[in-house]
Amino acid sequence: MSVASCAELVARADPERFRATMAAPVAAREVLFPLYAFNIEVSRAPWVTKEPMIAEMRLQFWRDVVEEIAAARPPRAHEVAAPLAQVADPQVAPLLDGLIAARRWDIYRDPFEDEAHFDAYLAATGSNLAWAAARLLGAPEAAERAVRDHAWAAALAGFLRAVPELAARGRVPLVDGRPEAVADLARQGLARLEAARAARRTVPRAAAPALFAGWQAEAILTQAARTPVRVAEGTLGQSEAASRLGLLRLSLTGRW
Repeated sequence: MSVASCAELVARADPERFRATMAAPVAAREVLFPLYAFNIEVSRAPWVTKEPMIAEMRLQFWRDVVEEIAAARPPRAHEVAAPLAQVADPQVAPLLDGLIAARRWDIYRDPFEDEAHFDAYLAATGSNLAWAAARLLGAPEAAERAVRDHAWAAALAGFLRAVPELAARGRVPLVDGRPEAVADLARQGLARLEAARAARRTVPRAAAPALFAGWQAEAILTQAARTPVRVAEGTLGQSEAASRLGLLRLSLTGRW
């Protein structure tokens, strides 16, 4: 039950986020790895069983963990829950609870109700996680809009990459899957990235690692905007060389 065990879980289950976290200072990793391990546990809970009730119970377990954090009660014995409780606090607990609640969509086959529902899903699963990380790394309230915009765009990029797998599992991933609608959605993500970067000065350097995981978002969203059929084809993504170069630049400059 340590940060090291959380790092090992992230390395296995989310290698891109692991690489991004390793580009951050050691002190930031101590916060990020437990949060990201928690995110892995929550995000995979709906997929490890075909029984909705069991999936609901798995999510409820994590809602109970977050409730304990909110009440400042001793954490239960779990390889992720204990390290999470060491870095999280009652102020970020509602953000984590909202993330868990949003993952209930993953359990069932119902499509998103509308664009607002899809927007809220990305905000809860992506922006909540990043803002919780940023707050724990010292970001002030003034940084929230920039952090949330950047993380929403990064969550969208990740979701678009997952569309083929979601469809294969019987889900209806997008509200409107027409190429022109997909391209417009990607442009919305790029606009949020631009807005976030325009407000970059509101995010202190110490909190910037909360956004490192989105280092490929601009390239992926640009691909989707230019050639939206790549979403359904599952061909979004950078080459290994381009990805490594972008991450190196990020680690050296901290400019997300």
